[in-house]
Amino acid sequence: MGDDQFKLPPGFRFDPTDEELVVHFLQRKAALLPFHPDVIPDLHLYPYDPWELDGKALREGNKWYFYSRRTQNRVTSNGYWKALGVEEPVITRSSCNSTHKVGMKRYLAFYVGEAPNSGIKTNWIMHEYRLSPLSAGDGPSSSSTTTRSSSKRRGHLKTEFSGYVLCRVYERDEDDDDDDGTELSCLDEVFLSLDDLDEISLPN
Repeated sequence: MGDDQFKLPPGFRFDPTDEELVVHFLQRKAALLPFHPDVIPDLHLYPYDPWELDGKALREGNKWYFYSRRTQNRVTSNGYWKALGVEEPVITRSSCNSTHKVGMKRYLAFYVGEAPNSGIKTNWIMHEYRLSPLSAGDGPSSSSTTTRSSSKRRGHLKTEFSGYVLCRVYERDEDDDDDDGTELSCLDEVFLSLDDLDEISLPN
């Protein structure tokens, strides 16, 4: 396969929720806290087309996971990633049963061709997760007793690491009813439909 470096031990599957990706992986990375399993690699995404991710990102089934720096340049060698225009908050629930936003989830589709408007949309989809401003650099173990020096350290980490995103990439089957375990949510379907409207030329 070529991606042995990023494989889980036998018997384990990587199937995290949106909340788990943000709280247990992206947020901890931003705060330089340890997390287990440490299997998601750093990857500068945009030189690679999505079908080139094998061996570079963590693969689970037909999904690939990796960290990348936030950037507006989403052009690859054969196409580009286009945001679908709508974002969804990632919510977590605290021990006292209150909820708060810890991140945002952005939907993108991959187009083959020249950016920004001459490409042909493919079935490749990306979920791009980023931290909310209040959670960047603020790990799960933060407390009111944190010392001034560690607060300064967290401030530095916020500056250094809040530009990270965590990406999940997969290829959507045309007539798929998720035999491979990938399921489009209702929001996925709505966002993809909204994006299709951009390609329809209305008469004057």
